[in-house]
Amino acid sequence: MNRIALSFLILAALGAMAVDAGQRAPAQPPSAGEALVYVGTYTRDTPSKGIYRLRLDPDTGKLSAPELAAEVENPSFLTIHPERRTLYAVSETRGTPDEPGGRLTAFSIDDRGGLMRLNDQSTGAAGPVFVSVAKDATTAVVANYSGSVASFPISADGRLKPAASVIKHEGSSVDPKRQQGPHAHSVNIDPSDRFALVADLGLDRVLVYAIDHARGAIERRGPGASVTPGSGPRHLAFHPNGRFAYLINELSSTVTVFTWDASTGALKEVQTLSALPAGFSGTSYTAEIQVHPSGRFVYGSNRGHNSIAIFSVDQETGRLTLVGHEPTGGDWPRHFGIDPTGRILIAANQRSNSLVVFRIDAKTGRLAATGSTVEVASPVCVKFFQPTRGSR
Repeated sequence: MNRIALSFLILAALGAMAVDAGQRAPAQPPSAGEALVYVGTYTRDTPSKGIYRLRLDPDTGKLSAPELAAEVENPSFLTIHPERRTLYAVSETRGTPDEPGGRLTAFSIDDRGGLMRLNDQSTGAAGPVFVSVAKDATTAVVANYSGSVASFPISADGRLKPAASVIKHEGSSVDPKRQQGPHAHSVNIDPSDRFALVADLGLDRVLVYAIDHARGAIERRGPGASVTPGSGPRHLAFHPNGRFAYLINELSSTVTVFTWDASTGALKEVQTLSALPAGFSGTSYTAEIQVHPSGRFVYGSNRGHNSIAIFSVDQETGRLTLVGHEPTGGDWPRHFGIDPTGRILIAANQRSNSLVVFRIDAKTGRLAATGSTVEVASPVCVKFFQPTRGSR
């Protein structure tokens, strides 16, 4: 038996024990100050069964053992509406001959962090990879990697209605293997709650859609923005001030800085810089990008170099300056999460099946490993939730 197969057998046994323990005794609610952490995973050809739940103590940086929160196929991206206490998960699948396309599933979150399935809908195309929900909880928008974007009206109880919009992208770019057609890779709703920005890896473009909250529909608005051919836009994050947007480009391992005009839905490029160290010559692809809650730092993950790139932010212009890189303590950091207090970053190392916890220096933005590492099979998305009584 090779080492990889043995590793998966061990993880499967650990996962089975965690699930069995969860069935014998209900999950404990988080203590005061603790945050819940939900982890999306790949379930195909791995021991994972779906979405896992952990508890984080931000004071110590310690993560609890994972518990299975919901059995779902390939829940590769999650998003949470904190006030409605609902979690939405895409299932990155091709669907079935009878109902082609992936799925978007809605869950309610109880006081113990348990997930109760509400319903699900087809995303209208294969390979959904990202979901965002409007602040007013009227609309969910999904990016399908097969080349389209779909929007869904949301009922008052959090349930999803059938798609109100499924819009196919058209075109290609210069990479014959990765950009032979459109590949919508993420969708972010801007801070004004009026627009949805879709990063399309195959088109080297960010497309802008206006949101019709009354119908849960979207409509193309303006030209959006292009990046250097061959860049491969992947994920995007907004600055808390709503004036700047940061795009991480998978194929070129770069970050592009835009100014954002919420009155017109216009993006304007102001800077592009590398997410890798000078002189690096290996193979690497970027993945996730996030802005620190303070707005002072931007973080991006490098798969291959296996690091988090750290940038400081000029608060007047939005431009970035590289601070440094921190190894993620594992292989292939597909995603990471920053806790709501801004003190902790958790890196999800997909290929080494690990969550690694780092403390964030509030003055410099640098990361320091806390020593807390938890095994989860094929983790690909990390989301935080701090329950507040009376919300819904």
